[in-house]
Amino acid sequence: MSNKKLSRLLEPNLKLYFLCMVVFCAATATVSPLLALAEGCVTLGLYVYFTKSSQKRRQGVLQYIDNLTGSVDTASKSTLINSPLPIMVFRPDTGEVIWSNENFLQLAGVREHLFEMKVEDAVPEFPVQWLLEGKQECPARVEMNSRRFRVYGSLVRAKGRGAEQNLVATTYWVDTTEADELREKYMASRPVVAILMIDNYDDLMKACADTARSAVLAQIDEKLSTWAACSGGPLLKTERDHYLFIFEQQHYEHFAEDRFSVLDAIRDIKVGEGVHPTLSIGVGKDADTMAELYKNANLSVEMALSRGGDQAVVRGRMDFEFYGGRAKTTEKRTKVKSRVMANALSELVADATEIYVMGHSFADMDAVGAAAGICCVARKRGKRAQIVISEEHNAAQSILTKLKALPAYQNVLISGSEAFLKMQPGALLIVVDTNRPDMVENQQLLESCNRVAVIDHHRRAASYIENAAFSFHEPYASSASELVTELLQYLVEPADLLREEAEALLAGIVLDTKHFTLRTGGRTFEAAAFLRRAGADTTDVQRLFQSNLGEMVSRYDIIRRAEMYRDDIAIAVIPQDGVDRVAAAQAADELLGLKGVKASFVLYRHGEDVLMSARSLGEINVQVILEALGGGGNSTTAGGKVEGSEALDVREQLCRAIDEYFER
Repeated sequence: MSNKKLSRLLEPNLKLYFLCMVVFCAATATVSPLLALAEGCVTLGLYVYFTKSSQKRRQGVLQYIDNLTGSVDTASKSTLINSPLPIMVFRPDTGEVIWSNENFLQLAGVREHLFEMKVEDAVPEFPVQWLLEGKQECPARVEMNSRRFRVYGSLVRAKGRGAEQNLVATTYWVDTTEADELREKYMASRPVVAILMIDNYDDLMKACADTARSAVLAQIDEKLSTWAACSGGPLLKTERDHYLFIFEQQHYEHFAEDRFSVLDAIRDIKVGEGVHPTLSIGVGKDADTMAELYKNANLSVEMALSRGGDQAVVRGRMDFEFYGGRAKTTEKRTKVKSRVMANALSELVADATEIYVMGHSFADMDAVGAAAGICCVARKRGKRAQIVISEEHNAAQSILTKLKALPAYQNVLISGSEAFLKMQPGALLIVVDTNRPDMVENQQLLESCNRVAVIDHHRRAASYIENAAFSFHEPYASSASELVTELLQYLVEPADLLREEAEALLAGIVLDTKHFTLRTGGRTFEAAAFLRRAGADTTDVQRLFQSNLGEMVSRYDIIRRAEMYRDDIAIAVIPQDGVDRVAAAQAADELLGLKGVKASFVLYRHGEDVLMSARSLGEINVQVILEALGGGGNSTTAGGKVEGSEALDVREQLCRAIDEYFER
């Protein structure tokens, strides 16, 4: 019975055609017997050829089914033919269709058979590579006749055939159209939670008259409502400067493609002379519960504020996405917060059994100055702090030399490996001048310590030190030394600070502000005044920045290689190894002194990697640019490293990142 059904499947219904040919032969015989004889011979030959060809094909398919089903009985073989799933058998090397069941014929819209056809004729763009790779499921959905299918398959070798020709693939087609549509509808309707915050609400209220305040707030509300209206989701004002916005996932792509244009719309509102409102947006998506979405939105808005505000941060299931962040940041710290943070740090220091202070790798004067300030805090509390630093690889050798000469700093400097072996339970690790775990002097030490404090002024990146017991993170500050000095004003008297420590802190501020020309605010000069009262000598601080003739020649050798890009960006590339990091950073600083230059980048080889040093006058946010290449920093000072690449290749990547920055 199954053989008869197989014959119907394998043999196309050509009996009617042969009958017509016989009728034509009979009709021709009345006119030309010779022609009728010739037509009869041709008809007979075609019939014999078709019969033998069909018999051979039937034997091949039966042999394949025997190989596929092994020694099972005839009923089991019939199961393959009568399967409720559409099945197609073909040769993956030639694409020739060998056999298909009735369900697949209906699926393909073919009434008779698929023999002599190619797979691409029956199913356009059907991939076969996954079968040859040994996979049992097609990695992508296959579309046919407006339906979507999940395709399973297997690859076997038929017996008695050549090595290439005996590869036979069997595919089973499962219709997933309704399930996929339901899944897409579910994904599109998943909720997304956003928290919107006016960054400078207090400044706005001070900048405008009492009668104009309601008008300014009405403008902000109107622009926010217009922007959110396309989603149909609720926009609720929860506090005077906070909004809660809930919308569906299907509208998120519109906001992302528009790069959260409401940031620019809010910034265009003019309140007073030079005062404009700015907005920070935190978005939580791809979470399983509303509580998680709200938590991620809160985390995102905190991230946006820690990066300077005026931007949108999106927290997905795995990572962050950043939009905006081009406006210049303004000072927003308060002395109340500094006093609270100082008290919290004092309690942590008092409770700690050991104290370690660690900056970023290849520590500069800001990191060392901030570490020296923490050592003073510990000394005031009767504790001894140790600075984790590589004495061979750093950019603050002049400060370290002065500190090591002090009796209070005997055996204070320690390497990361020594600190890791020495650390005891209850130890406190204070990280200064960085918030990224991959940038610290010793990652192993960071991971092994249960109590970590972070003091930093750089804009927070996607990867940052989480679950810190203490975090004093202010991207509006000029330097980590300024933040530590602010804490010192509440914890020690000026007389408690050693002159060398005060000069180290002042040197850190001078370094990051480029001698008080960039990123300075009123609090910066207050910190400098406190250090001056503590005995810091500005002349001695200036001597810390002196370089020898060789370093100066190296610096100007870098500068002479600079080329202009987009008319106002200087890029210097040094393909060979051996460039001093300090010289590269100083060269980037000096390039800003060229007329018309708004930002500078220095790229140089360091072993197998390429290091980058970037500086800006503030109009161009170099942190956002280098973030695309894995770097970080703040809007005017940034750096990064591209592993295993060439300097010229990195230059091309940098130029693309600059172009994308301006396009956005």
